[in-house]
Amino acid sequence: MEVTRIRALRGPNLWSRHTAIEAIVACRGDENAVPKLAGFEARLRALFPTIGELHPIVLGHPLALAHVLENAAIALQTQAGCQVSFGHTAPTPDEGVYQVTVQYTEEAVGRLALKLAQQLIQAALDDTAFDAAAAIAELRDLDESERLGPSTGSIVDAAVARGIPYRRLTSGSLVQFGWGVKQRRIQAAEVDSTSGVAESIAQDKELTKQLLNAAGVPVPLGRPVANADDGWLAAQEVGLPVVVKPQDGNQGKGVTVNITTREALTAAFDAAARYGEVMVEKFLPGFDFRLLVVGDKLVAAARRDPPQVIGDGSATVRQLVEAVNLDPRRGEGHATSLTKIRLDDIAIGRLEAEGLTPDSVPARGQRVVLRNNANLSTGGSATDVTDTVHPEIAARAVDAAQMVGLHICGVDMVCENVLRPLEEQHGGVVEVNAAPGLRMHISPSFGRGRAVGEAVMDTLYADGDTGRIPVVAVTGTNGKTTTARLINHLLISSGLRTGMTNTDGVWVDGRQTDSGDCSGPKSARNVLLHPDVEAAVFEVARGGVLREGLGFDRCQVAVVTNVGSGDHLGLNYITTVEDLAVLKRVIVRNVASDGHAVLNAADPNVAAMAASCPGKVVFFTADRQHPVMATHRAQGKRTVYVDGDTLVAAEGSWRERIALRDVPITRGGTLPFQVENVMAAVAAAWSVGLDWDTIRSGLASFMNDAAGVPGRFNVMEFRGATVIADYGHNTDAMKALVAAVDTMPARKRSVVISGAGDRRDCDIRDQTAILGEAFDDVILYQDAAQRGRADGEVMALLRQGLQGARRTQYIDEIRGEFLAIDAALERLQPGDLSLILVDQVEEALAHLARRIAAG
Repeated sequence: MEVTRIRALRGPNLWSRHTAIEAIVACRGDENAVPKLAGFEARLRALFPTIGELHPIVLGHPLALAHVLENAAIALQTQAGCQVSFGHTAPTPDEGVYQVTVQYTEEAVGRLALKLAQQLIQAALDDTAFDAAAAIAELRDLDESERLGPSTGSIVDAAVARGIPYRRLTSGSLVQFGWGVKQRRIQAAEVDSTSGVAESIAQDKELTKQLLNAAGVPVPLGRPVANADDGWLAAQEVGLPVVVKPQDGNQGKGVTVNITTREALTAAFDAAARYGEVMVEKFLPGFDFRLLVVGDKLVAAARRDPPQVIGDGSATVRQLVEAVNLDPRRGEGHATSLTKIRLDDIAIGRLEAEGLTPDSVPARGQRVVLRNNANLSTGGSATDVTDTVHPEIAARAVDAAQMVGLHICGVDMVCENVLRPLEEQHGGVVEVNAAPGLRMHISPSFGRGRAVGEAVMDTLYADGDTGRIPVVAVTGTNGKTTTARLINHLLISSGLRTGMTNTDGVWVDGRQTDSGDCSGPKSARNVLLHPDVEAAVFEVARGGVLREGLGFDRCQVAVVTNVGSGDHLGLNYITTVEDLAVLKRVIVRNVASDGHAVLNAADPNVAAMAASCPGKVVFFTADRQHPVMATHRAQGKRTVYVDGDTLVAAEGSWRERIALRDVPITRGGTLPFQVENVMAAVAAAWSVGLDWDTIRSGLASFMNDAAGVPGRFNVMEFRGATVIADYGHNTDAMKALVAAVDTMPARKRSVVISGAGDRRDCDIRDQTAILGEAFDDVILYQDAAQRGRADGEVMALLRQGLQGARRTQYIDEIRGEFLAIDAALERLQPGDLSLILVDQVEEALAHLARRIAAG
């Protein structure tokens, strides 16, 4: 078994809506029929007993090692705690070659799972060892290091529950919610509206105390100190016992509480000084409480207890700690709800203060505290007390957060309980924390978890707001670039600032930000990151979907113009028009439930996609009597069609009419393929919710020139002759262009054409076979990139297509696109027409512009 290619599908894809790893797997001989591999399955199950059931038959094919690879990769992730379930193995047209797809939650984990699954299978084949426990532990450790921590994860989970899209911007906790102008960002539990000034104040403990005192919030007395001697002096000023902590710190690092001796204070000063300036405060008796304020509300409160063990009369402190750390909720760092207790120098020092060592055996029932502070990050535990917080205590917590300026704030209080106001029990606020940890509230050690992630999302987005902007996805074999540009123009006409991607580049608010073929998911994601974008239009090409999936989780409108045979068939196991339709259908399957799919009713493969749309469907085609249109219209649903010289949008008994003479791109309705593009664009604009006056004026102002739609039937005049530049490059495009040219009178017709080397031989020949029936002169040229073909091979195929051509009288072959264009122009006489099928669109159009300007 050989894995020849691995891809990460980071968005909805050909196989599912899940993120997934896709691998091309080649199996040889009996590897295509596992039952023939004597003893293999028994050895496999002995090595990995929890692999689960192996699929016995898939699409009529026997169980191959590729299927086992899928099962093993899923099972390994599941055993490591990953929430995955989807896997799929599909045979390709190549004998013994399969496409294996395995869901992942973290890409690195998915890739490792596939690698480990390969090792497992090889071990079963070779009858060698495989440590399944070590493999699962490796996956679990990687997953914990890769996935979001519990605080950020709870906020993301709340966003997903509300249908708000999100994207991790780094490998850490920086996350963007929403798209374009509706985007918001968080860093862990800190929101983008919190200023750097507020965060700096929260880090300065002395300044925080001064501000809280000014707001009438009780705080302990204390001050910054320069050294241990100064610290002892400060302790005498405020009265023992005291707390020593860094002036600028977090997560309880360097904090020592309940200090009563000079020796203890010196040790505490040294511990705090590692983290910066040190301050000494009056120690407040009572328990440590963390109150979480989000916006202007108290949303959760917990009592925090320091790490501790209870003696049983036989186990040592060290053994008791080890037993407590077996709790599956305890892990390293912040990835789990609790942190393992550490027997470090601080813990040993605390034991010594009690006259104990790690090897001491506490009496049965004896409580042994291992730290003075109660932070979860150092092994403490939390008990939820939200429902018992006195309104005055809640008010003081909100006052503290707002005085500092934090939108999400962890307020640390020390008091006997939260049932009475702080002032009545001589309690106080000891610290205010930016980006507080949320796990003690999400999964407290005792008590009920609180919906703190939901509270954060409620401050970022109002009820019902999903953070989404209108997204229109456009795909098809022909017409998708023109349709995307026209939809974008209509959105701009409505006053929206748009982002658009297509095969020519990326545009944001009318400014080109990138060039080249930008019809893939990366460009789409970049547009959705832009803070100015109010609506987005994405041309979706087959290559990007195959390589990585979609760049968005769902769209408001999906437009499929058509599906033809000339669109790279034979590449990446897309061998038939039906295969291609399944791939193009991906955008339809990912329409929002309140969105629309705009589908060409005259194309059976496109019309059939309606069954896969989660939202509503708008059908379009020129023929209003087409059976699909008639049925859809009879059901009162939306259709767009042509009635004479008028475009009609219909829903139920309602009609909206637009005269085609007022739509320049259609040349008065004489260009059928442009009429189709206009129908699709109108249906999309209607689905987005644009008003009809805007649609009508937008259609009237859209010009089909080289500036507006480069390489898409750009009509020019040269010495009294008509010159048309187009990027058509498949058989369906040739047929549409011939139909368009037939509507334009000409004394003599010529065409300039090359062929893309990554098409099938028959597709290249068919293009010139079609053109040979419609043009008098044919000039062939070899373009810049032969795409894997030998020199002259494409030219020979093009010439073969012209054999037996009934109209073509003149054929020439020229090396170089611009030389071919020049040759065609020199042959033109007034009244002639020349169709130039450009390859290097921008350069060829610039060359034509110079020649036409020169006359």
